[in-house]
Amino acid sequence: MSVSSTSKMPALPDEGSLGRYLSEIRKFPMLEPEEEFMLAKAWREHGDAESAHRLVTSHLRLVAKIAMGYRGYGLPVSELISEGNVGMMQAVKRFDPDKGFRLATYAMWWIRAAIQEYILRSWSLVKIGTTAAQKKLFFNLRRMKGKLAAFEEGDLRPEHVSQIAHKLAVPEADVVSMNRRLSAPDHSLNAPLKVDGEGEWQDWLVDDTPDQESRLAESEELSIRRGLLNDAMGDLTDRERDILSRRRLVEDPVTLEDLSQEYGISRERVRQIEVRAFEKLQKAMRGAARANRLTLSPDPA
Repeated sequence: MSVSSTSKMPALPDEGSLGRYLSEIRKFPMLEPEEEFMLAKAWREHGDAESAHRLVTSHLRLVAKIAMGYRGYGLPVSELISEGNVGMMQAVKRFDPDKGFRLATYAMWWIRAAIQEYILRSWSLVKIGTTAAQKKLFFNLRRMKGKLAAFEEGDLRPEHVSQIAHKLAVPEADVVSMNRRLSAPDHSLNAPLKVDGEGEWQDWLVDDTPDQESRLAESEELSIRRGLLNDAMGDLTDRERDILSRRRLVEDPVTLEDLSQEYGISRERVRQIEVRAFEKLQKAMRGAARANRLTLSPDPA
């Protein structure tokens, strides 16, 4: 059974009926954590299409909000939303509630990936997509310019080019070229949504500043993850813990060669210890997440 074959979704809008679509998706209720968990379990374990439908529709506002953030690339917002909805369906299809995290946290990456791939396919001026660095530049240049307050028309200042190139690890020439490609004027933020004259584009722009509820949820989730990680690390031997930490939990990992010399073993043996430790860590964290969920959400049977 496919997620995309669930109950009827709201009709995707053309540009003239976008406001009506946004109003319609607001009618779908948000899910409480325990309700979301049970629906996800019903879909994952029993293929219950109605549960999948509720998971998707309760997050359509998230899709629309993320899609609005890509409005500046000159493509119809209705198509961005459509692609984002596909990403949302893929997220529901692959979501594992036993890992202990909310669907929205997981889904936003699928939504963004679907939208970004669509933009790369559709943008006739941007002949990129072959390297991760070029994609990163394409989707981060506007944000970087905003941080540097580089709002002037035309080419960037040399110092701004240098800073952006260094931060994104791309050649300065690529920064200059991409900036010229992305210099087409944006739509007015005060343009109406064309539904009885109510509402403007700026009402649906993504606010990069988390609201109080989001900050609290992220803080609580981060605290849970750290707790699970610390507990799971306790199941490792001292050598496993040291190798795993220095190979995967730091920004500048130690090389296999350095660790092999330090421990007096081969590089392959270090790699085997690292892999085994990581597998043990994953298993322990999954078990702890399931146990924590069962404590919070007793088996309804």
